[in-house]
Amino acid sequence: MSLAGVTIIMSGGSRGIGEAIAVRAARDGANVALLAKTTEPHPLLPGTIHTAAAAIEEAGGQALPLVGDIRDDEFVADAVARTAEQFGGIDVVVNNASAIDLSRTEDVSMKKYDLMNDINARGTFLLSKLCIPWLRESSNPHILTLSPPLALDPKWHTGNTAYTMAKFAMSLVTLGLSGELREDGIAANSLWPRTAIDTAAVRNVVGAGLVSHSRTPQIMADAAYEILVQPSRETTGQFFIDDDVLEAAGVTDFSVYLNGGTEEQLALDFWVEPKGPHDPSLTLH
Repeated sequence: MSLAGVTIIMSGGSRGIGEAIAVRAARDGANVALLAKTTEPHPLLPGTIHTAAAAIEEAGGQALPLVGDIRDDEFVADAVARTAEQFGGIDVVVNNASAIDLSRTEDVSMKKYDLMNDINARGTFLLSKLCIPWLRESSNPHILTLSPPLALDPKWHTGNTAYTMAKFAMSLVTLGLSGELREDGIAANSLWPRTAIDTAAVRNVVGAGLVSHSRTPQIMADAAYEILVQPSRETTGQFFIDDDVLEAAGVTDFSVYLNGGTEEQLALDFWVEPKGPHDPSLTLH
């Protein structure tokens, strides 16, 4: 299967994992609408919605950059309408936009709490909700959310409570929509990285020292691609981990995703268990 002619609407996507997913889809000839705020370069946040759109078109796709805030209901509704009008429908929703603050409960401001929940949880719910009528018209509709597997083990909930709540809420959207939309043939799945990924969030929030302990965003792009080309009626309600997806697709050499370090030096991402005895020993929780 291919993403040729498929229309994707994505929250965020001006850099990092979102841009990598968009460019990978564009290599097939996909149409990609990006909902993002960044129009001017920032010293700590390389890339803008316009540079991402240019990369999509250079890769062979069509781009529709839509500048606005995922927290703004009217903007999101207009973006969905403009995407459907421009490309004749919507086939895929990628909920990529996310805010992060790793402060403990007594230290996090309520402004940051609201920001994370408004972007992560509410933004995911809103964009997915508004696209449902268009997804029902698609031959292979997918909602893919970048959020972790749901888990109730207390060890995953002993720090960063506000951020954990916001990310797990995104996963609850996946869980709920997978059941709610199953009869419509609309897939709802989540994808999360096994290891840290070299993004602006890792460099600026988690710690620049993790760069060599990270994989490149391309591993998430390749894993997302494998999910989105699957038949939607057969692939829903799953919480995928990037290297599991690629391993199932036949990938055996993951060294191509290293970011200057070695496999042994990789750091596990938040809320992820080691896969085997040779998995990374570092963890972000």
